[in-house]
Amino acid sequence: MAPSIEMNANPTLDLKEQAQADARTLAAPVLRFLAWGVHLYTALGLVLAATIAVLLVRGGPDAFRWSFILMLVATLIDATDGTLARRVRVKKVLPNFDGRKLDDLTDFLTYTFLPLLLIWRAQLLPTGCDAWLLLPLLASAYGFCQVEAKTDDGYFLGFPSLWNIVAFYLYVLNIHAWLALGIVVMLSLLTFVPSRYLYPSQPGLLNRVSNVLGAVWTLFLIAILYQMPVGIAPSTHDSVNVMAWVSLFYPLYYMVASWSVTLRRWFA
Repeated sequence: MAPSIEMNANPTLDLKEQAQADARTLAAPVLRFLAWGVHLYTALGLVLAATIAVLLVRGGPDAFRWSFILMLVATLIDATDGTLARRVRVKKVLPNFDGRKLDDLTDFLTYTFLPLLLIWRAQLLPTGCDAWLLLPLLASAYGFCQVEAKTDDGYFLGFPSLWNIVAFYLYVLNIHAWLALGIVVMLSLLTFVPSRYLYPSQPGLLNRVSNVLGAVWTLFLIAILYQMPVGIAPSTHDSVNVMAWVSLFYPLYYMVASWSVTLRRWFA
């Protein structure tokens, strides 16, 4: 019997598959370079955190102003690095490096630890009440470690650790120390309440509205930080004070919209 010879029924298909494999081989180093670039972009938040720590040790109105500027930059990085990571498909390109852990580490510093340190350094709470700052610190750690910190239907579960925003308004508006303590305690306790808070990067009408209003609010923050007086507390500057009160429209919208979703689900 003559040996059988297997013939390729479609040599063109083989050539196409080989070309695709060659293209993937050539693209792999570029994709890895881009993926590491995204992780480096996220890690810039750690550089900002280190700079903020130095400023807070120094203390004073100018140091606090620059701390808030850098916190805003860190927030903008956090708001955009996820989109870049999905575009580059970092999980697939670099499966042995967990960018989520890097992101959480950076977020805990810039959203929780350093803002609380600023509240302490600027003496925004009543005398002798600084130990209460351990409550939001531990509450935030609890929130970050929750498996369902972000729900499957696209919300934060419990008050998200937005202590940078809390610290900003306590400082700029010169909130009375006892009221400031009440706000800190209340928001800390809300971390443990299974309420839903908007997650603006997710789809949905409320999130789209949040993104539009958030862009306007960011412009307000930039204007406030730009006009903050040098060397003195911002509460003594009328235009800064007025803009800060007006800019509260966004935090109020965020809380009202989030709790409307929560109550509708609780009582549906």
